[in-house]
Amino acid sequence: MEEIIRVFPGALRELCRNSFEENREPEEFRLRTGQPVMVSGRGTEWFWSREGSGLIEKEFFSKSPGTAYLWTEQDMKETLARMSQYSMYALEEEIRNGFFTIQGGHRIGVAGKTVCRQGKITAIRNISSLNIRVARQKKDCARALLPWLCRQGSIYNTLILSPPGVGKTTMLRDCIRLLSEGTARTPGEKIGLVDERGEVAASFFGIPQNDLGCRTDVLDACPKAEGMRLLLRSMSPQIIAVDELGGKKDCMAVEEALHCGCRILGTMHAERVEEMGEKMYLKRWLKREYFERFVLLSMGEKGERRFSVYDGKLQKLC
Repeated sequence: MEEIIRVFPGALRELCRNSFEENREPEEFRLRTGQPVMVSGRGTEWFWSREGSGLIEKEFFSKSPGTAYLWTEQDMKETLARMSQYSMYALEEEIRNGFFTIQGGHRIGVAGKTVCRQGKITAIRNISSLNIRVARQKKDCARALLPWLCRQGSIYNTLILSPPGVGKTTMLRDCIRLLSEGTARTPGEKIGLVDERGEVAASFFGIPQNDLGCRTDVLDACPKAEGMRLLLRSMSPQIIAVDELGGKKDCMAVEEALHCGCRILGTMHAERVEEMGEKMYLKRWLKREYFERFVLLSMGEKGERRFSVYDGKLQKLC
């Protein structure tokens, strides 16, 4: 996690380094001007110590909040400068969307004063909050799922479904990698990924920081519908992968890709597989059996990820 540690100024790097020690697995760093630095992971929280000696457990912090290190305006300025490699101008377009990515694929969420024109955000100035989301690629998490998605020479058109935070993007990422590299059941295939929010590839200046396989081409920060059409015209993919399908334009572009003979591997928010029959375009897809596999993800009591697989008629396969 050196990419994260080195964006902090001076003595604060040691505090950051401590956050990754003692069997902790931090998932987020919350940096708010004038507030304690909060680190969260594994369902708990810690705070940086003012003494620089380590981390404060949240139970102790609630009793002695004065022992925590407070994030300063100068800390914010220096950290942003390091994150942007001293060129904030180069990141303005990404920051306008509320986040940007640093080397290593770590995603930085931002909040501050917005500048609006005609009801649209054109810039975010005076950044007062940062949320560093630690990138951890979970390789082979989709290996047990993949045989259910494969058919002779390729894959079934597949939608991965789950509520927010259960791991559909993580599962999509590993499916892409495995299909791109090839498995015992399928040869490696050309995959075009439309990564509108940058969560799958975590590209840094256009270069994916996550391993997506040797046959994968990525359109970073591109609207899904336009991206799918562009890939069809320019990259001749065998599979188009797209995260968080939803709008009418997305659905129309998916149908265009299917009519061109391209396979689709996508994700969508849903808590129940029955929701597929409750949305207008999905009703149409079910009726025409455009998609032959639906994967519903859920979390077990111990936090383990589980999957159930359904066919195009929503009959459960496993």
